[in-house]
Amino acid sequence: MKHIKIFTVAVILCLLHKSGISQTAVQRHGSLSIKQGKIVDQHDKIVQLRGISFSWSIWGGKKYYTPEVVDRLVDDFKVNLIRVALAVEPDGGYLQSPEEQFTLIKNVVDRALQRGIYVLIDWHDHHAGHNINQAKAFFTRMAQQYPDHPQLIYEIWNEPERTTWQVVKSYAEELIHTIRKDAKNNIIVVGSPHWDQDVDSVASDRILGFNNIAYSFHFYASDPNHQEQLRDRAQKAIGQQLPLFVTEWGVGEADGNGQFDLKKTKIWLDWMENNQLSWANWNLTDKDETTALLKPMAPLHGHWKKQHLTPAGQYIKAQLRTLNP
Repeated sequence: MKHIKIFTVAVILCLLHKSGISQTAVQRHGSLSIKQGKIVDQHDKIVQLRGISFSWSIWGGKKYYTPEVVDRLVDDFKVNLIRVALAVEPDGGYLQSPEEQFTLIKNVVDRALQRGIYVLIDWHDHHAGHNINQAKAFFTRMAQQYPDHPQLIYEIWNEPERTTWQVVKSYAEELIHTIRKDAKNNIIVVGSPHWDQDVDSVASDRILGFNNIAYSFHFYASDPNHQEQLRDRAQKAIGQQLPLFVTEWGVGEADGNGQFDLKKTKIWLDWMENNQLSWANWNLTDKDETTALLKPMAPLHGHWKKQHLTPAGQYIKAQLRTLNP
């Protein structure tokens, strides 16, 4: 009888596979939380989210903020995470056009939720400490729009520049308190000084008193300044059970251009896999630069063929299709 049951389950799974019915990432993992320095799912199993970051929600990247592009990333690239990069300070960004930017972000978020993937909502601001009231208003609105929704992850300050951890920490504590009024358990990602690289110093003075707090770590795989020494700093933080989330990384250098070094990129990718870190690759745009995933004038609707993808785009797509279940 036991063998019959096993056979029956196998047949059902096979039929489901052939019929195209499969579980979404959210159906598999449900609500996420942080335990002992790792992101875990509803079954308390370590989970890795892997996906793509949209570009700034202005300039050339803005035109790809559509439900159709989300569908393409889910169906073809096999992402289980997207990151929406809400432009804040530049012309046309949230400070100047809050309603337009909110609607743009919401349309993409809504489609991602419908498709069963996770969404990282990024306050893409290097000087968020100067814009704390606007940040609190935005995240309050988002958290009230999707109260306790398990698919949302909040990144509250993208890449603090030359500022101290005490400034970032104070800002973060205010934002976390604000978000927690409506989103009690969603993961909130906190930045660190010097473009999200000082995670080793943060580990000894982390934020206390709140649940499910992670810390962003950024690198550019071919950048001469982002090699073994930077990995060692992140590894030190991991050793202290600081929960890291690689909310942004690129195959080139920090300015978006430079060399695409396959060997260095593989070292970094293997490092993330070995440490079971979630990540979002930068970035979905057709700008003529190394880290862009699309070639100039790539179709807006997302039906990209190989010739529309840059070397970075082809590489990241292949990695996602291999690594994601």
